[in-house]
Amino acid sequence: MTATYTFDIYSTLDGFGSYDENGDWGGYWSKDGPEFLDRRIELTSGDLRLVLGANTYRQFLEVLGPSAEESDIDDPVNNRLRELPTSVVSTSLQGPLVWPNATLESGDAVGVVARLKEESDVPLRSQGSLSMNWSLMAAGLVDQVQVTIFPVVSGRTGADPIFGGAADFDLELIESRTLDGHTQELTYRPTVH
Repeated sequence: MTATYTFDIYSTLDGFGSYDENGDWGGYWSKDGPEFLDRRIELTSGDLRLVLGANTYRQFLEVLGPSAEESDIDDPVNNRLRELPTSVVSTSLQGPLVWPNATLESGDAVGVVARLKEESDVPLRSQGSLSMNWSLMAAGLVDQVQVTIFPVVSGRTGADPIFGGAADFDLELIESRTLDGHTQELTYRPTVH
């Protein structure tokens, strides 16, 4: 049985995954609420393997630190991300990795994730890792794209367009929900157009 692979991404309404140094938005663009946080805990509960590209791994390590004790960020969502078994896909990193429960998977992301999907007995979920996930989508390895859209437009300070370098895809809506009365979570099944 092949494990499902979900590309999980946060976005502004205008399609940015983060903001530049001039932005003063705060985490989750300062729009998180109790339903959003509960949903993030729900999505990362149970058996699951996180898959990260090297750049996202470095960013997580820099922002979140290797443990709650070594970080200024100590909340249930980020603590859960730190605890998940994690495969870090890279051609440049050297092991051992300092993130708890992280395994370095050297090689091309398409080959590594194809193997992980075949071998894993738990679902795979990738947070961020834009360019890696664009290549996985193009190879038909992404089963679901889950986009959480925060109610902001960051036209002047937006950075990292979430699909700025991706190929063309058709998306079939699988599920949608509104969190805290303003944040949209949309789950799609992608196919190359």
